[in-house]
Amino acid sequence: MTRESPPLPRLRFKPASSAIVEKDGRYLLVRRANPPSADMYAFPGGRGEPGETAAETAIRELAEETGIRATEPVLFATYELAAPAGPNGPVGGFFLSVFTVRADETSFAAAAAADDAAEMGWFTIEEALRLNAPESVYECLRRLDAETGR
Repeated sequence: MTRESPPLPRLRFKPASSAIVEKDGRYLLVRRANPPSADMYAFPGGRGEPGETAAETAIRELAEETGIRATEPVLFATYELAAPAGPNGPVGGFFLSVFTVRADETSFAAAAAADDAAEMGWFTIEEALRLNAPESVYECLRRLDAETGR
């Protein structure tokens, strides 16, 4: 007689997107103000809204968090980011889509941290790799470094 295992919990991954913006060999990162990534640096981004594509989320979140307008999103990487397990085991997390974008440089002058971004800054890859950031950000930075040869 075989005993059936209890069903695995259904994980709920919410859509999220971020935007990679480069200017003169430096990359835009924001320091998060709110959990789950408070005080960590990341590419501007956030949760998707109903009916929004991942690319639209990246463009919208970039504008909300920095005031920078962008177009031409190109998918760069994807990640399943699991949330910490609760008392009944894992519950889900985020499916993150990371895009490179073409930023409207005329919007750089008025750019400022807003929304979930406590502050923003432009960092070389070497500088950014020394910041407190999620592993997904480090992976993207290392890949950018390899692809650009900087």
